[in-house]
Amino acid sequence: MSSRDIATAVGSSVLAWGSLFAITFLIERPLMRWTSTMLGASWVPTVQLALECCGLAAIGWLIGRWSKVGVLVFAATLAIWNFGLVPAIDILWLLRLLRNSFENSRYLESFFTSLVTHAFLFGSLFIGAALSRPREQVVLRIQ
Repeated sequence: MSSRDIATAVGSSVLAWGSLFAITFLIERPLMRWTSTMLGASWVPTVQLALECCGLAAIGWLIGRWSKVGVLVFAATLAIWNFGLVPAIDILWLLRLLRNSFENSRYLESFFTSLVTHAFLFGSLFIGAALSRPREQVVLRIQ
């Protein structure tokens, strides 16, 4: 990896964090307040997960234009510490639930729920990045 690739990855990760702050505070939280009064309290976790998936897909699309490594760097930093911006992502909690599931089977349901939630969120990020890459155009010349 060249120094240019590293600089691109770090720059796209910084852009992703700035975008995550903007999306969370300017779009997601006002929409949560608005929809929670309309839909009721039972729908709040579902709406929050859907908005977080959409936000991460948008961020993946934004930084995926530059490099694949930038998306991986951002995903790694998001998994380590996300400043409470995406509260559903907590890898340490997921690992703790896995350990507790081996000790007692009552934790299995929580573990699988958390695992699927993490898969949705990280999947949204990587799908957004995959959608942002330009497609190769194939030209067929018949003579």
